[in-house]
Amino acid sequence: MGSRWYSVVVDANDPARLARWWAEVLDYRVTYEDPAETSIEAPADAATEASGTARPSLTFVSVPESKAGKNRLHLDLNPDDQAGEVERLVNMGARRVDVGQGRRVTWVVLADPEGNEFCVLRAG
Repeated sequence: MGSRWYSVVVDANDPARLARWWAEVLDYRVTYEDPAETSIEAPADAATEASGTARPSLTFVSVPESKAGKNRLHLDLNPDDQAGEVERLVNMGARRVDVGQGRRVTWVVLADPEGNEFCVLRAG
């Protein structure tokens, strides 16, 4: 049997604050928290509850240093309304960033409150 995806781990200066920010973005819930680590995951649905299948989480862990350089891994969000979602996220504290994507791309690159880049795709 192969491996199963359990969690994506994100370094953070303030794990609880960043986890709560992402939980609001994704409509997730906090599932674990201590001073050095906070995890969030999607609410369970009937299928995952019945099967006992674990849902992948985002886990934010405390590190002393700030982010430096471009992420080597990032999340892509796929909203129903790209412009509306970008506006909502910017109002929540995200900011637009240029990682060399150019002007002709169909996605918008933003950074979360600690500078981690992510993309907001156009509606599918």
